Amino acid sequence: MLEIKNLTVEVKGKEVLRGINLKILEGETHALFGPNGSGKTTLLMAIMGFSQYRAVKGKIYFMGEDITNLPVNERAKKGIGIMFQRPPTIYGLKTKDMAVICGSGESNVDVGKLAVELNMTQFLERDINDGFSGGEIKRSELLQLLAQNPMLSLIDEPESGVDLENISLIGSAINKLLEKDFQKNRKHSGLIITHTGHILDYVTADVGHLLMDGTIKCTANPFDMLWEIKKGGYEKCVECMECKISEYKNK
Repeated sequence: MLEIKNLTVEVKGKEVLRGINLKILEGETHALFGPNGSGKTTLLMAIMGFSQYRAVKGKIYFMGEDITNLPVNERAKKGIGIMFQRPPTIYGLKTKDMAVICGSGESNVDVGKLAVELNMTQFLERDINDGFSGGEIKRSELLQLLAQNPMLSLIDEPESGVDLENISLIGSAINKLLEKDFQKNRKHSGLIITHTGHILDYVTADVGHLLMDGTIKCTANPFDMLWEIKKGGYEKCVECMECKISEYKNK
């Protein structure tokens, strides 16, 4: 689904990511951990193709195709979608109309039904994110993603600023987006940034990555990683996971 090879990314001339290697298979959900300022959001923005996040080295492949130099709209058309952590307010554009735009080309998209599932019906005629709470913004983002129905979903901290009632609803929506109800033949993949790990109580991840200082330090079982992060912090997690991976390889 997605393969990143030796990627280096600059933002405003400053190197933020370096030597990133990452592979997500069809139907997999990956969790991305890391402290603030480590480059997690930069990685999602670079995958999505935002121009200020410049890939100065390396390649990004989606479904086997090199998309390193494609613009955002072309990546979206090919099947990549993103849920922003802090999306802008867009005055003059109704939430319903934006969802319809996101679902263009999908004749079976029922925006009204999706809105009911996300408890967003009362927001459809309001400008995007105008006066929305944290949970309402997340649900609005998911409404747009579900309408788009991308093959690869990039999800930035879905639990931030969200209360317990909303996080359960958000988790259910992400599970639908990633086809978690499918026992086999799952086609959709996801990369979820999580700072607290709370979303993993609702959405099962297959693989975890720890991003620190602009590079991926380790890749392992996401729940083992989260446990180590909670116990001893990010540095201790790296040390522990390296030991566990070494032990596994030597068996």
